[in-house]
Amino acid sequence: MSADHAPAYRSPPWPADEPWHLAMPEGTLYDALARAAHDRPTHPATIFYGASLSYAELRDRIDALAGFLQSACGVRRGDRVMIALQNSPQYVIAYYAVMRADAVIVPVNPMNKTAEIAYLAADSGAKVAIIGSELIEMFAPLVGEAIGHAIVAQYRGEVPAATPYTLPTCVTEAPSELPSLPGWHSWSSAIAQGLRPAAMSAAADDLMILPYTSGTTGKPKACMHSHRNALFTAVLQARWYGLGGDDVMTGFMPLFHVAGMQGSMNAAVVAGATLLLMARWDKDLLPDLFETYGVTFWNAAPTMIVDVLASARFRDRCFARLKVLTGGGAAMPTAVAERLKGRFGLDFVEGYGMTETMSPTHLNPMAAPKRQCLGIAVHETDARIIDPESRIELDDNVVGEIVVHGPQVLQGYWNRPRADAEAFIEIDGKRFLRTGDLGYRDADGYFFAVDRLKRMINVSGFKVWPAEVEAAMYHHRAIRECCIISAPDGYRGETVKALVVLDEAARATTSPDDVIDWARGAMASYKAPRAVVFVESLPRTASNKINWRLLQDAEWGRTA
Repeated sequence: MSADHAPAYRSPPWPADEPWHLAMPEGTLYDALARAAHDRPTHPATIFYGASLSYAELRDRIDALAGFLQSACGVRRGDRVMIALQNSPQYVIAYYAVMRADAVIVPVNPMNKTAEIAYLAADSGAKVAIIGSELIEMFAPLVGEAIGHAIVAQYRGEVPAATPYTLPTCVTEAPSELPSLPGWHSWSSAIAQGLRPAAMSAAADDLMILPYTSGTTGKPKACMHSHRNALFTAVLQARWYGLGGDDVMTGFMPLFHVAGMQGSMNAAVVAGATLLLMARWDKDLLPDLFETYGVTFWNAAPTMIVDVLASARFRDRCFARLKVLTGGGAAMPTAVAERLKGRFGLDFVEGYGMTETMSPTHLNPMAAPKRQCLGIAVHETDARIIDPESRIELDDNVVGEIVVHGPQVLQGYWNRPRADAEAFIEIDGKRFLRTGDLGYRDADGYFFAVDRLKRMINVSGFKVWPAEVEAAMYHHRAIRECCIISAPDGYRGETVKALVVLDEAARATTSPDDVIDWARGAMASYKAPRAVVFVESLPRTASNKINWRLLQDAEWGRTA
């Protein structure tokens, strides 16, 4: 490998004149925010239902909260602090305040229940939590016991009284009363005290954040990421997408998840851009926000784009300044991709990453994206395809497990040495992460996903990968969304079942048998669904992906 450029097999799609090694700014993500506050103090850092915070205002609130964490809550270097907030200015402030206090961020899905929160608190050792007021009841049994301090924020405090926008209930509902017990603190009073934090001493390789995996195989595990890991993928994305201080970026993907955290919030901070926030996803609100603020960058799951294009409030002019449309986690339906390209000249630039890699290991080149493709390995990242059993590296166009090595790969799992032993392998003297994802690399160096290693359906001994079948099903013009799962079959052991959301216009003229007959002509017979069920909607995960595991478990649970 050249010291400055991509490996030869990646050179055709690699961005012209782009060095292989990424030039990194000094310090941490907090230092990047402090630079933006110094260089452009009045520039809008966040916009939230009509209210904006400048970079200088944002930094001042971050520092005040960091001072409170240290002085009032006893937070010390390396302590873990939970953040359970909706997307909001408060989330950005809390995230950077924990960092500024030399502590470790523990992002929490605000949909979690008390038992799930208790597990995260015990596993991480967090004694302090920063939460939204809608979660007081969920945290109440834990504060004073597992958790020593809880700082409670009200989202309405960052929304103008005369906002023209429809607000979600988490913003409008009267919050539960703050318990008058030791350990409970109000966000507003914590900020108002204006306490100054001690000098920041964190180094690049110190632990910065413990995001938890989804726990699809047992209890969730925390991924140990350093300041260097997090800064790397934020800088990488800001550079890849050509972001700068004049950009307006969406913060609609959940910020507790690495896709939204890195691709929206932290990339915006590194670029000194403006982050447009929405506390809860609202497809009908998006056109007004895009038109008013001139959004240039939209980080979205394909399902979000499908939702917006189907909204009665959508109009073409809201995409007038949009120059980058990116996301991942699921393939973009072909019909939607064609509409975006033909009508707006927009490519959906797909990428690939994991909680374990602090988001992307692969991105499609802006000048040469391929559809339904993970992209090429990004700066300083070595990605390969291996046989999952023999661990032998495979040739181009052969399906195997994707493994990755690079600066963004986690240090290890928090207190999980056995998981580390299973997750990492050595190839050519380098430590690679086994992703558990099956895919292949084409001759140009682009990677394509086939499916999760553990999602395979066994139909009479034939392997069926649901993601491959889903990609084919989206070629049917009547299908808006679909999810492929296995169903028990007394003869074959398992069979393929499709749960389908139809386009509104096709509902009166399309039957399940129509879809089954079409599928048999579009793919091998063992892959084609033998059962098709029409549904009104499909469940989503916290990161807005279709929750195939929930549907799969329900199917087999009914049989049991």
